[in-house]
Amino acid sequence: MSEDIKTVVLPDASSIPTHIAIIMDGNNRWAKQRGLPGPAGHKVGVEAVRKVLNACEEFNVKVLTIFAFSTENWKRPEKEVGALMSLFLSYLKSEVKKLKKSNVRLRIIGQRHRFSDKIKNMMREVEETTAECTGRILVVAADYGGQWDIQQATQQIAQRVADGELDPKDITIDTVQQHISLGDLPPPDLLIRTGGENRISNFLLWQSAYTEFYFTDTYWPDFDGETLRKAIIEYQSRQRRFGKSGDQVEEEAKRA
Repeated sequence: MSEDIKTVVLPDASSIPTHIAIIMDGNNRWAKQRGLPGPAGHKVGVEAVRKVLNACEEFNVKVLTIFAFSTENWKRPEKEVGALMSLFLSYLKSEVKKLKKSNVRLRIIGQRHRFSDKIKNMMREVEETTAECTGRILVVAADYGGQWDIQQATQQIAQRVADGELDPKDITIDTVQQHISLGDLPPPDLLIRTGGENRISNFLLWQSAYTEFYFTDTYWPDFDGETLRKAIIEYQSRQRRFGKSGDQVEEEAKRA
């Protein structure tokens, strides 16, 4: 059992979120506070990913989606982007056997054409190696943006219409869901952003229609199983209504 959560007992194991998404923010500021270069924060941030993935196993969270690199992150200084790409490649290489041994399936969402051939090949290798894993799912969003995701889903649907496979009047929310990234998985129950910013920065826009948001000032390198526990407890204190009234939800809970 993980050292940082071995004494933790969650108040209600029946209401653990199935899918947690995380915007891992604050790596550079964490490093700056310590007089270190930005990449140092990202390196420690990789260890935080391992801690949180372990905590998800302890807490029985089925899907963890992490925002590793956005479509907008390419605008960052070239040196920083290069360091991030090197770290991403190193992470994929080092984790593939561990993930398979732990029965964790890795899925990567986002565009791939801007990555180097080495990274694209490694992405493919990790996904293929863990494809048969039946335990938890780790989703890495890389060169991902929520607006791009909706755009690519729309393009696929438009092509089906152009090919005569689909009538426009038959396009439904379910149609979009079938073409959106992670459309086959439950939507995030809880989206966490670290680093003190209170926005979701173009992350999982479609998928987060009814997601609960949790913002924390904790920088990502300091995020661990205990911080995740606090976020889950906060999530469990909320009433998820999905458009219904609070009284309706309470009545349904009594009948369940």
